[in-house]
Amino acid sequence: MTDRDLALKAFALRRRMLCLIHEAGAGHTGGGLSCLDILNVLYNRVLALTPETVAAPTRDRYVQSKGHCVEALYAVMSDRGYFPDADLNTVCHYRSYYVGHPTRKIRGMEMNTGALGHGLPICLGMALAAKMDGAGYRVFTLLGDGELAEGSNWEAAMAGAHYDLDNLVAILDHNTLQITGHTRDVMSNEPLDEKWRAFGWEVRTVDGHDYAALTAALTTPHPGKPLFVIANTVKGKGVSFMENVGKWHHGVPSDAELAQAIAELDAAEQKFRETSA
Repeated sequence: MTDRDLALKAFALRRRMLCLIHEAGAGHTGGGLSCLDILNVLYNRVLALTPETVAAPTRDRYVQSKGHCVEALYAVMSDRGYFPDADLNTVCHYRSYYVGHPTRKIRGMEMNTGALGHGLPICLGMALAAKMDGAGYRVFTLLGDGELAEGSNWEAAMAGAHYDLDNLVAILDHNTLQITGHTRDVMSNEPLDEKWRAFGWEVRTVDGHDYAALTAALTTPHPGKPLFVIANTVKGKGVSFMENVGKWHHGVPSDAELAQAIAELDAAEQKFRETSA
């Protein structure tokens, strides 16, 4: 799939995500839009995982530690065929398995998440198990930058380097905003690159909306060290009135806001088609 293919797919995925949040009446809109391009690259280019191999021992593992942004993951996995798109009409409905955080009751979901700080430690265990078993699969997790205030992440960082887990990849959706404000104001975690290198990780910093850069960062070998990818993103990416606006950490667009967002995405897609043909 070319960069252009991924970009066109992203327009459709953003529309789908916004519509399902609107229909569900709940959702983490800003962070979903910021991490969607990362998920697009992972599921369409990087992960050795398909709907047919969700139970294969050799499959790559993906755990979304920032589980509150599950709507973006739902949109991407539905598009890839892990479950019918119609299932998303039940998000946050009574007795639906499609709740506001990932759950293993849904086909293709590796782990329940949502309590922040758990995803990386879980993936550490999976990666260590692979090494002990002599298995070749890789383990990926997506973190939020506000989530790095959790000490369990730093324990996992130490252990990942200690055990030379070069099959472990942590990706940071670095949009610099969390529910109560900018991470630099709530609990500063900078300089992130220097900190993770000091913990013994290979660190790569990329534009989190650049498909080629993300692909290169996630596929270039890093022997002997776990990999930490700082993906610089924009919260609310693609919708003008949501971009870099903290209140859209969690927010449901009104009918008028949804219509405006869809119109903006349609116009941006049309312009992209004309300039990239």
